[in-house]
Amino acid sequence: MQTYDLWFRPIFAFFIIDVNAKRVVHVAVTRAPTQAWTAQRLRNATPFGQGPKFIIRDRDDKFGAVFDRVAKGAGIRILRTAIQAPLMNSVCERFLGSVRRECLDHVMILGEAHLQHVLAEYALSYFNTARPHQGIGQQIPVSGERLRTRFTGSVTAIPVLGGLHHDYRAAA
Repeated sequence: MQTYDLWFRPIFAFFIIDVNAKRVVHVAVTRAPTQAWTAQRLRNATPFGQGPKFIIRDRDDKFGAVFDRVAKGAGIRILRTAIQAPLMNSVCERFLGSVRRECLDHVMILGEAHLQHVLAEYALSYFNTARPHQGIGQQIPVSGERLRTRFTGSVTAIPVLGGLHHDYRAAA
């Protein structure tokens, strides 16, 4: 995903999403994505051969032979989307739309480190652990005891991204 900082310089974000769980697994940011950079992000996200069976990716030049070799070495099969077929990668497209609408449209990005912090907080702290998803029956990807259907008592609001969103939990 490409976005811009406060001075209109391009910054690129890289996400790995577990399609079945609708959970963001990895977030990374750079100014100049290359095949080597994306391949290294895949290495970082799949340590010790722990990774998915498949990766669905588009045909962007940022992915390429280097990325494919790393995936093959980790035992991951690459599935490339068809040309002009955004529905083949609909989970990613929907997630990127949510990132833009719910996060980046409301925050002025200062640079790479700031974008990394904002996206990590949004994706890993809010999207994965507090935001219900339609695709999995209004459940939360990283669930725990929070999925009680009936609750009586007080609720506390925990601000996320400086109050842009809130995570509501049972008060102690």
